[in-house]
This record gives sequence, structure tokens and C-alpha cells, in this order.
Amino acid sequence: QVQLVESGGGLVQAGGSLRLSCAASGLAFSMFTMNWFRQAPGKEREFVAGAPWLPSRTSYVDSVKGRFTISRDNAKNTVYLQMNSLKPEDTAVYYCAAALSGVVIKTNPGDMNYWGKGILVTVSS
Repeated sequence: QVQLVESGGGLVQAGGSLRLSCAASGLAFSMFTMNWFRQAPGKEREFVAGAPWLPSRTSYVDSVKGRFTISRDNAKNTVYLQMNSLKPEDTAVYYCAAALSGVVIKTNPGDMNYWGKGILVTVSS
């Protein structure tokens, strides 16, 4: 049984930082591209960042480039999202997702194989 469990969310002031973690179990972690999506109230779920097993091939949505960093520890079956310089518009439920897509980073939620339950990040102004 595959499980993706997010942690590290919460309330932070604008300009602050948070680090999200996603612990994976029940899958061959190193074979999956690991991704973060987010969904704000009333909006569609959007791709935030992705990291295949090759660490040099990360990808980000334009709105977080230079502020967020995705990383993964294959030995711990964990993917992280370091979020700096947070803005109120970053407020959303953040989801960890796994895609069996090789080194290709898919950005469509429909292309993900597994999802976590999500964790809330609230950035106050």
C-alpha cells in the first residue's frame, strides 16, 4: 500500500519560511518523479515543483522560482519543499504526488500515480 505523508505546514508571516516534507512508503521511491502541487480556495490544483531521481532536473512553476527549492533523499524515501520569502498568495493546501515518469516532469495532476492527503500552508500579510 502506497502512502505519501506530508508534514511541516502551518501559519507563517509574509517573508517567512517553511519546509514541507513528504515521507513515502510502499513504492520504489527512486523510480518515481516526486512533485509538489498546491490548491488555493476556489482555484484549480497547480504544479509547484518536481524532482526526478536525477537531482539536476528539477522544475518549478514560474511564481515560485528563486523562492522554493525541491529536494529529495532517496535513502530516506523523502522529498522536501523549502519555501522562502513566502507571500500571502502562496496560501494553499500543498500536496505531495508521485509520478512514474522517468526523468520527465509531468505537471498535469492527472498524470500523477499517487497523492498525499495534503497539508495547509497559510501565509499572513
